[in-house]
Amino acid sequence: MSEKLHSVLFVCTGNIFRSLTAEYALKSRLAPGMSCIVGSAGIEAKSQTVNPWVQAQLRAKGADPTLHVQRQLTQELIEIADLVIAMGRNHQVFVRERFGLDIPLFNQVCLGLDQPILDLHEAIPDWETDPVRARLYLCSVIDTIWATAPALLPRLH
Repeated sequence: MSEKLHSVLFVCTGNIFRSLTAEYALKSRLAPGMSCIVGSAGIEAKSQTVNPWVQAQLRAKGADPTLHVQRQLTQELIEIADLVIAMGRNHQVFVRERFGLDIPLFNQVCLGLDQPILDLHEAIPDWETDPVRARLYLCSVIDTIWATAPALLPRLH
């Protein structure tokens, strides 16, 4: 039996979509009194707001991202986390090159699949000119992460 985790950190690019969703999805499933710290950070956390579509989809699931503050991934955040999880391959590469740590993908940890969760611009390069498709993609990613994150619960303290 593996040791229980006390902290999980999800990593994506801007910390306003994928890692944010994973953080809120897992936090929403923690039982009262569970002593696990769940957080998220971005490798390029530039000052930007959470997309209104992302906010609306998270609110529909009972999460309120209004007070979310983007965080830049740091050595300190890496060191204090028991498990660091990448949303995409570029996040794995960044963490390996910058911090010397190999981290798994979200889908590897939760589903056993070696498959990244693509950012909107990766999945739909012309997303700005196709808002219907862009919104459907954002919602489907949020729904998938929300449904999948509870796979981590048995590993938490």
